[in-house]
Amino acid sequence: MKRRTFLPATGAALAAAGSASAASSKGAIFELCRYQLRSNADNQTQRVSDFLSKIYFPALARAGAGPTGCFAPVIAEQSPFYLTVVSYPSLAAMEAIQEKLAADKEYQKESTSFFASPALPYVRMESSLLRAFNTMPAIEVPSTEGRQSPRIFELRTYESNHPATLAKKIQMFEEGGEIAIFRKTGLQPVFFGRMIVGPNMPNLTYLLAFDDLAAREKNWRTFVNHPEWQKLRVQPGYSDAEIVSNISNSILRPLPFSAIR
Repeated sequence: MKRRTFLPATGAALAAAGSASAASSKGAIFELCRYQLRSNADNQTQRVSDFLSKIYFPALARAGAGPTGCFAPVIAEQSPFYLTVVSYPSLAAMEAIQEKLAADKEYQKESTSFFASPALPYVRMESSLLRAFNTMPAIEVPSTEGRQSPRIFELRTYESNHPATLAKKIQMFEEGGEIAIFRKTGLQPVFFGRMIVGPNMPNLTYLLAFDDLAAREKNWRTFVNHPEWQKLRVQPGYSDAEIVSNISNSILRPLPFSAIR
């Protein structure tokens, strides 16, 4: 990444993503960036929050990207960090938006000033790209109408042993009806995506929204005990032992400027 331009995606990553996603090109592209922070005198959490809210996200909006989200951990490993989610209609659109950012004089001036500080803005940044599932081809932004407080969100990643078992798990979500059971039991999906560039591949990642931690526990319990899930999970070829090698999750809260909240 060039510190001067602050463009998360590289040409090599985009090329790899294009090759990896040739078989499935319907859905949007989601870019997840994790900014690893340090609680110290550099005040990285506030400085990065200010950069994202006042400089980077406004520039993305001018360039035509979105929806966007930014989250901080509630329960997660390696805290503190910020996780940003940026949606692009396609890989070609992502490239075009990156080019607009590079040509955005206001953004370039502000980002150059931000990175001119001798204090490190963050420890490291890790970026990954996801291709949206065919049955959920875009981010579903939860409505904020009537809400007095932001939701909490759960980010879950399912790793598989190889592409064939990952494809089977995706089939279970889409054709097997697991996403439909999610919706029936109060598990509100924001996005589902197959990773096309990033760590621990092959894997899929999804984001769920909840009113609060108590609602999360209640909705997951309803899902686990739902008769359709009990039937689906024991079908040949769909058991976790056959198609899932690891599951990880984080509980997140949206930052005030996050459109997904």
